[in-house]
Amino acid sequence: MLRLENCRIMNGDYAVEADLEIAPGACVAVIGPSGAGKSTLVEAVAGFLPVTRGRILWRGADLTRQAPGKRPVAMLFQDGNLFPHLTVAQNVALGLHANLRLSAAEWRQVEAALARVGLGGMGARKPAALSGGQQSRVALARVLVQGRDILLLDEPFAALGPALKAEMLDLVAELARESGATVLMVSHDPNDARRIADQVVLVAEGRAHEPQATAELLNNPPPALKAYLGSA
Repeated sequence: MLRLENCRIMNGDYAVEADLEIAPGACVAVIGPSGAGKSTLVEAVAGFLPVTRGRILWRGADLTRQAPGKRPVAMLFQDGNLFPHLTVAQNVALGLHANLRLSAAEWRQVEAALARVGLGGMGARKPAALSGGQQSRVALARVLVQGRDILLLDEPFAALGPALKAEMLDLVAELARESGATVLMVSHDPNDARRIADQVVLVAEGRAHEPQATAELLNNPPPALKAYLGSA
């Protein structure tokens, strides 16, 4: 269970309150108006933003003061964070060791992760030689090779066309089912939530609300979400 217990999360002068639980293995979309604090919420889980009140717990263990690298969390950002001077395989290997000093077994892990996301045999290429969809797959492979319990997605596929984005979302959902990872996915598009999310956390007016069933929330949105969806 991922538990945000009476949390107050600071992002500059802005605060988001959260008191909620997410079941292990759930795929949860985080949606809400622009600037409401969706990314703030997931960055706090990752350890990139401070919690000034409350606790973040995973399976009963307190993560609140743990450094990001010590948490059972992997995060996929909007731009993928690929290094252009490194090969595809080296970019994935960073998920294991920042110094790229991997054992033979670990390099085989990298190769297996690339194969699993459909990039087998492409490890020697540079990111510039790949399409946007392929670059997203490299970033996903780097997350996959880490084998973390919690996967955070901050709109990593927003720049892709509709068909490619749908393909990547389906791949994320498939990989999460295989690994049993708990997924929190920030999205501005309710169709993303409908596609792969079991539940939705609405972030609005300074608060992250308890997860609700995706169809239930999106079919009967509260006023803050209805106003946002109506302008989308």
